[in-house]
Amino acid sequence: MSTLKDRIGRYGVWSVGLRAEDPSRHGELAEAAAELQELGYGAAWLGGSSAARHAVPLLRATSTLVVGTSIQSIWQYEAGESAAAFAEVEAAHPGRFLLGLGVSHAKFADQYRRPYSALVAYLDALDEAGVPAERRVLAALGPKTLELSRDRAAGAVPYLVTAEHTAQARGILGEDALLAPELMVVLETDPARARALAREALSTYLALPNYTDNFLRLGFTEEDIAGGGSDRLVDAVFAWGDENRVRDRIDTFRSAGADHLALQVITDSPRDSLPRAEWRRLADLLE
Repeated sequence: MSTLKDRIGRYGVWSVGLRAEDPSRHGELAEAAAELQELGYGAAWLGGSSAARHAVPLLRATSTLVVGTSIQSIWQYEAGESAAAFAEVEAAHPGRFLLGLGVSHAKFADQYRRPYSALVAYLDALDEAGVPAERRVLAALGPKTLELSRDRAAGAVPYLVTAEHTAQARGILGEDALLAPELMVVLETDPARARALAREALSTYLALPNYTDNFLRLGFTEEDIAGGGSDRLVDAVFAWGDENRVRDRIDTFRSAGADHLALQVITDSPRDSLPRAEWRRLADLLE
C-alpha cells in the first residue's frame, strides 16, 4: 500500500485561485486540476482559509491528485463540522484529501486566544470524531507546533520559510513525518523585477507577527523585515530567476529535508488567478 509521501510525490502547486466559492468557476478549476495531474504534480494545495468542500471540484476531475487545504483555520470551522465534511469527501474520494489545519492570525480571527492550546483541543475533537491523524497536516512554524505535527498529525506544511527552517523542522519531525513547505516561485530573470514581484507578494505577511517572529528566530533582523523586506530575506524565501536558478533553490529545500514542496507561482496577475502557463514551465524544469 502506498504511503502519503508516495501519493503526493515531490512537488505540488499552492494557489489561492484553486479555491472558489462561486460554482460557476468549478469547470475552470476542474480543467486546471486535470492538467496539473497530467503535468506530474502530485498535490494541489488550496490557499486561503479553505475547507473540504473546496477540494471537491478538483477531486472529481482527477484520479490520483491529492488535494489539501492550506490551510483551514481552526477558528472558522468547528471541529465537528470539519470531521463531517472530511468523512463525506473521504467516502467519495478515498485517500485523496488532506485536512491542513492552522491557527491563522490574530488579525483575521476575533476569537484568537491561546492558539496552541486551541489547536490541541481541536485535534482532540477530531480524534473523537474519527478523523485519522495520518490524514491531517499542520501549518507549523515554531518548535512546539512542529512537535505537535509529528505526534498528532501526518506532518507539517510550513508557509513562508527558508531552507534553514526546513532543516530545523526535519530535525524536530524526524524521518517519518511529512515535511511539505510552501515555496514561492518567481519565473523572472531580471533581479529588480523579480524582487519587486516578490516584495509585493510578501507585503501582507510582513504585517503578521507569526511570520515575522519566525524570521527573527531564524536570525533575520528588524532591518531585514522593514521596508518590504531586504534582498537577503527575499532571496531566502523565494525561488526566482531562470530555470537553473529556480531549480537550484528548489533542490536546496529538498536537500534540507523537504519531502514535498508546495510551489506557489507569483506573477503580476491577481492573486486568485490561475497561472497555468507558469505551472507548465515549472513542470518542465522539475523533470
